[in-house]
Amino acid sequence: MTSFFHTLGQRISDPARASRTSIQKALDQCTCGQPIFFRNSLCLACQSPLGYEPQRGSMVTLQPADQAGIWQAQNTGTQYRRCSNFETPAGCNWLLPAQTDGDLCIACRLNRAIPDLSIPGNDRRWAKLETAKRRLVAQLLTLRLPVISRMDDADHGLAFDFLATTADGEQPITGHAGGLITLNAEEADDARREQVRVQMHEPYRTLLGHFRHEVGHYYWDLLVADGPWLEAFRQVFGDERSDYAAALQWHYEQGAPADWQSSFISAYATMHPWEDWAETWAHYLHMMDTLDTALSLGMRAGDIELDFQPFTRETLHAPDEPQADAFLVFVNAWIELAAMLNELSRSMGQPDLYPFVLPAAVIGKLHLVHRVVLAAGSTSSG
Repeated sequence: MTSFFHTLGQRISDPARASRTSIQKALDQCTCGQPIFFRNSLCLACQSPLGYEPQRGSMVTLQPADQAGIWQAQNTGTQYRRCSNFETPAGCNWLLPAQTDGDLCIACRLNRAIPDLSIPGNDRRWAKLETAKRRLVAQLLTLRLPVISRMDDADHGLAFDFLATTADGEQPITGHAGGLITLNAEEADDARREQVRVQMHEPYRTLLGHFRHEVGHYYWDLLVADGPWLEAFRQVFGDERSDYAAALQWHYEQGAPADWQSSFISAYATMHPWEDWAETWAHYLHMMDTLDTALSLGMRAGDIELDFQPFTRETLHAPDEPQADAFLVFVNAWIELAAMLNELSRSMGQPDLYPFVLPAAVIGKLHLVHRVVLAAGSTSSG
């Protein structure tokens, strides 16, 4: 099976090659010809029910099968069941094979705790959290990264706790520990999230960004810790054995170094090598998904004049590795696209869509993340 990255590179380099075919299927087509999107559960043109098939990474136009609760694809006849969270505030449109045990899809099986739905507003918060989480999980599957629920593997699986402030006012702390990602459900409120963003002096704060950052910690544990990539990680990001609690205290008391933009993707990344990895990982996922979606919509920055000096092999973690040039094509395409997207956003009087600058040192870090992801995807598909 052709990898996501290989196909993405072909589309960047050769715009005539199915440029409007999204790899992750953020944009798809109903059997009636109507464009449909990742979140849709009903075609507005022909009223056919829709669902997302996570293993294929594409939307499916459905019709009722002979058996109650079973649906089949209109074009293939493949039979499915809907995730049981379809009828809940989560509104999950994902599908399960008809003969699969259980009633939750691969994304919903990752939940360990959801917000208390008896509290007003938590239904809306949960829906937003699940929308962002499904986007994350779909991308992880597309990249062939292992997505294993703690229901199935208590030692190495992934789980999510969506918690709210307790009755005595204690707020949950967003973070990752041993495969469990905790997120304050109040982050789903736009006003609350913006208030925290301003307090933290962050240029950007989204639910999807939280998920991508925290899952970076999970994959560090799974793919880097005590493995063949650990020494390379320490060379590029630093020694993770340094005291994390002391680093955290120093960061919040002293802030980031004055020259942090020359070597880090964000001020928070300066805090500790683990956070540098998680921030870089999150941006790698941002870049991959946004570039794929842009190409599927026919958006390319290569045809416009930009004052931009492309990055070269000298910036990479491993300049001589076989995929180095392909990675540079991806990175340079992203830099051009980000500039175009920022200008479009400014034209609407909005903040930059991607308010970050990628220095050469960060390109090297992104390259190491990329190599780890490719290796993990190759192993899982082999």
